[in-house]
Amino acid sequence: MTTASIEERLAQMDNEEKTSSVSNSGCGEGSLDRLLPSVSTGLSPRKRTTSQCKSEPPLLRTSKRTIYTAGRPPWYNEHGTQSKDAFVIGLCGGSASGKTTVARKIIEALDVPWVVLLSMDSFYKVLSSEEQKLAASNDYNFDHPDAFDFDLLAHTLRKLKQGKSVKIPVYDFTTHGRQKEWKTVYGASVIIFEGIMSFADKKVLQLLDMKIFVETDSDIRLVRRLRRDITERGRDIEGVIKQYNKFVKPAFEQYIEPTMRLADIVVPRGGGNMVAIDLIVQHVHSQLEERKLRWDMAALASAHQAQPLPQTLSVLESTPQVRGMHTIIRNKETSRDEFIFYSKRLMRLLIERALSFLPSQVHIVQTPQGEDYEGRTFHGKRITGVSILRAGETMEPALRAVCKDVRIGKILIQTNQDTGEPELHYLRLPKDISEDHVILMDCTVSTGAAAMMAVRVLLDHDVQEDKILLVSLLMAEMGVHSVAYAFPQVKIITTAVDKKVNDLFHIIPGIGNFGDRYFGTDAPPDWSDEEMDEPSY
Repeated sequence: MTTASIEERLAQMDNEEKTSSVSNSGCGEGSLDRLLPSVSTGLSPRKRTTSQCKSEPPLLRTSKRTIYTAGRPPWYNEHGTQSKDAFVIGLCGGSASGKTTVARKIIEALDVPWVVLLSMDSFYKVLSSEEQKLAASNDYNFDHPDAFDFDLLAHTLRKLKQGKSVKIPVYDFTTHGRQKEWKTVYGASVIIFEGIMSFADKKVLQLLDMKIFVETDSDIRLVRRLRRDITERGRDIEGVIKQYNKFVKPAFEQYIEPTMRLADIVVPRGGGNMVAIDLIVQHVHSQLEERKLRWDMAALASAHQAQPLPQTLSVLESTPQVRGMHTIIRNKETSRDEFIFYSKRLMRLLIERALSFLPSQVHIVQTPQGEDYEGRTFHGKRITGVSILRAGETMEPALRAVCKDVRIGKILIQTNQDTGEPELHYLRLPKDISEDHVILMDCTVSTGAAAMMAVRVLLDHDVQEDKILLVSLLMAEMGVHSVAYAFPQVKIITTAVDKKVNDLFHIIPGIGNFGDRYFGTDAPPDWSDEEMDEPSY
């Protein structure tokens, strides 16, 4: 394909109509070496769904994102034990066929909480120095099954399906190697796994609950690959075409295209095929309902409004002093110095209140007058504070002031702009935290998304649920119900509970963005109270 014909094809692509259709037909069989199981013994026919149900809207939604607001997380059931496995969707197709676009459109249309997008690109093998030289000259075959670490991939996908945390390598296509830092991902209701060889390994194939093949014209795939590799990966046009003709095209014909017959559904033309995506979404919803991994968000919201606040919640008594401090910190005219001063006063009272819920035992001491005094002392191994950055960090001085030699951990959670879900970006926890009573600190909790993610992190580090105390200066009823429903043994302590959350996820009447008022920074107007910046230390 010449450069001129590529430019003609680009123009043709830009003028194509975005029509939609779906095919369930397969293709001819091809050679897959030792990797694929036989069709007759390895696969059973998929049950077709006739469900016409439409996804319920989430409790809160904006044009930009969906925030998880209610419903028990998939990791643990009401008894604190692991619940059912996540639903895994496998997306296969040639290089630049539009798999990632299809995956993101499925995520957007699904409208369910806790979706993880896992790319096969993360699991390329570490190259030797000789292989690095070949890769640099476009002479290494990245489109062969041997280029992937299928053992690590299967292990990671299996753990993720079981709701366990995993560490995923981050592959750098400019250097053809793994970066030093790996990404930590936690369990999900739905896992979408996409890659050119998604169906090419027995162990991985057995973990897939639904298999989708994205079929796209070879000329379109080449043009997309040229765009991507030149603009994003620093390649030149001659090298990309050389690699395509020598490795990519033959590998597609030998290893990838034959796996189309294993797919439950084939999607022609990729992300523009909304008919296919709608059918896929309907089927996934029906499967989640069967597995009880999908919740009616509107019904939960209505139920929460009618329910009293949970018994696991403790609200600081609204004395004239407490009410007066709230009057000051809620006032938009309050100066930053006064805001910090009275916030710190409330934090100290809040931490003192939280400590009263820690277990204690009778302890008799002798006074200077030689008399016995029957007192009490903490009954546990250690107390550890964990702050949800950045606002939760402001509560650490109050905890240190009343707990001598307390250990401190930090968690940074931010919203994924593609999926709208909270993701873990930074984690530093003390060793042996599993035996500790943990005071989890965040200054405001509106929807509860960040707090619930933080609790999940602690549970994954074997902290016992009934040893976690979530403390917050201000919470919305929605956040209280969400955390209590998801984790019924977590104790929740706050100084006040407000009834509403607006479309920007701010607590109403609220306190504004606590972090910005405390640190003196400005945030975009669509930030929520629970979205945080990089650590300030």
